[in-house]
Formats: sequence, structure tokens, C-alpha cells
Amino acid sequence: MYAPERQQEILRLARDGGRVEVLSLAEEFQVTAETIRRDLKALDRAGLVRRVHGGAIPAGRLDFEPDLTERESTAADEKDRIARAALAELPSDGSVILDAGTTVARLAAELPLESTLTVVTHALPVASRLADHPGVQLHLVGGRVRHRTRAAVDAWALRAYAEIRADVVFLATNGFSTGSGLTTPDLAEAAVKRAAVAAARRVVLLADSGKHGQEHFARFGDLGDVDLLITDTGLSPDDAAAIERGGTEVVRA
Repeated sequence: MYAPERQQEILRLARDGGRVEVLSLAEEFQVTAETIRRDLKALDRAGLVRRVHGGAIPAGRLDFEPDLTERESTAADEKDRIARAALAELPSDGSVILDAGTTVARLAAELPLESTLTVVTHALPVASRLADHPGVQLHLVGGRVRHRTRAAVDAWALRAYAEIRADVVFLATNGFSTGSGLTTPDLAEAAVKRAAVAAARRVVLLADSGKHGQEHFARFGDLGDVDLLITDTGLSPDDAAAIERGGTEVVRA
């Protein structure tokens, strides 16, 4: 493989996973770590990645937001496991808020037919999965719908969430870390997520491990605001322990 071909593949891996590591790239491409460092330096000079300790992150990660189709296919197996684990957190005959996010939408699709819940959502993909569910009283929050996420935002959505108090919110995020908290690329989406958190007694974050350490433009909360993080085994035990020291329980599905 020529250097330009390898660098193009490294860029794809960085965009898909949120970051790349020098040692794992060296092993994957069967080259030396120094060769990978030169590749990353070339990509950094081109403005395509930003070098960090031990690897690199996509240069555009602070405002890059993949479309819904791309996000649906990313970490699909991990998201399925997370959604199934989240079923245990559903209240019996209670009320839930389902945030806009592909993992949360998978949870909606997994709801057993015998479930009896009041569900509030501002996400059209979630609502479409639950519209015919026999045991769900569905409340669809309105507002301006963002094409990229199919989620309602702005004043209507914020007013609706200010009027309710749910048992639990199943929250989605584009990035999470103990330092940067919970982040997403869009300010309007961040405001609705913040309102959904305030409208629930318990906060359950559904996020695959690829989002750990990612940081985006709009911050909508601290990781300490989350009662339970359900993620996958790609999150290391050390990182899980660090999160739990901040008061958030972690389940690695």
C-alpha cells in the first residue's frame, strides 16, 4: 500500500471512530510506528486531522455531524447490545422521555409488546417506531425539525419539556468525557437535550464507546448529571472506573 492510500484509510478510520491510535494503526497496516507518525503529520499539515498524544482526531470533530443514515450504520452491534441492556431500566407503567439518537431509537424498537408506558419524544424516528405500539401512550413534542437528525428543536420543544416530569430520560450524545461532559454539534439540539434532562427524575445515557473522549461544539451537561451510563465493552475498565468515581454508574454491555 502506498503512503497516500494508507493515509486515506487512516482518515476514514479517524472519522468513523472519532480518533486513531499510533500503535494500533502500525499493527493494522504492518508498518512501524514512526511511519504512522509521518502519515499523521502529513494529514495534520493538510488540516484533515489534529494530532493528540498517542494518535489523532478528525480536525472537524467540533462541528462535524454525520447524517442519520451514516450514524445508523456506525457501531451497529454495540448499539443493539446497549439498547437491549437499557430495557432493564424501563419503569413499570411509568413515563419516559426518549431523546433523539440512533441508539435510543433502537431501544424504542426493542420495547416488548406487553410494555405499558407513557413515552414523550421529540425525535421523529423514535415516534415512528412507537406509533403503533399497543401499550404506549405516545406524546410527540413539536418544533422546528432538523433535517440531519429528524429531531424537533427550538421554543415549542423547550416549552413542552418544561411542562412535564418523567420517571426517566434515555439520553443520547455525540461525545462524552469526565472533562468535557456531554456535547453535540448543534446548539439547538443541545438546548432540547438539556430541557429533557431537567424534565426527568433519572437520567440514563446510551452511548457507544466510540463517543468517549469526543468533544463537540455545544455542551449540554456534565457527566455527573447522568445517573447511569450504558455503553459497550470498548470502554476500558479504567475509563469506566474514572466515570464511576464522578458518581455515574456504568454498565458495559
